[in-house]
Amino acid sequence: MARLRLFPLSNTVLFPGAVLNLHVFEPRYRQMIAECLEADEAFGVVLIREGDEAGDPNAIPHDIGTTAEICDVTRLPAGRYYITTTGRRRFRINGVLSRDPYLLAEVEYLDEQTTQNAALAQLHDEVCDEFREYLQLLVEFSGTAADVDVPADPVDVSYLIGDALQVADEMKQRLLELSDTRERLEAELAYLRRSLPQLRLLLEKKAQQSPVQRDDAPGGAFRTHQEQFFGKHFSLN
Repeated sequence: MARLRLFPLSNTVLFPGAVLNLHVFEPRYRQMIAECLEADEAFGVVLIREGDEAGDPNAIPHDIGTTAEICDVTRLPAGRYYITTTGRRRFRINGVLSRDPYLLAEVEYLDEQTTQNAALAQLHDEVCDEFREYLQLLVEFSGTAADVDVPADPVDVSYLIGDALQVADEMKQRLLELSDTRERLEAELAYLRRSLPQLRLLLEKKAQQSPVQRDDAPGGAFRTHQEQFFGKHFSLN
């Protein structure tokens, strides 16, 4: 058992190996990060299960999370931080010790259940093939380049794909909670095989559509195209 400071988030599931950037501005979390830096300790990132936001002192997190190791720190005015972290170890919350000034929990670290054999190697190769096509289709659809190195290790691949999939946070949480690499890869393979035909169809429809020019679209034709597929979430500055 170990004690771990927790940073609950409403829209983030951190996987081992994934990078997470955070702007830390709330007093309780400024204190938490300061303590982590002084003690050279990681903190835990957990998805909120019940509660409005990270600032809610009564927020209830999911039981499974991942430690976040602080890799880079930029100190900002008013005691704020901009930090870069990397996910390291999965853990299970066994009990909340305190909620003031931040969540402090007793946790146990979770081992990954992996048996390296020919079946797992074949599953790894099948998932990687589907995932590469998935990335390629996303790039074609969004027009944004993606440079992703697919690891050779099945455990690392399962975490990478879990982080990269464009799915709801609850599904990511279910993938994180799986302790068996084979089960996680099988779940990811099933999702990829369901989503790839849908992505191909969307790309076909996109190719058949003529660009729509609008005089009132700030940013001209490029912006009109982006709004058509991704919504109007652009700064006017």
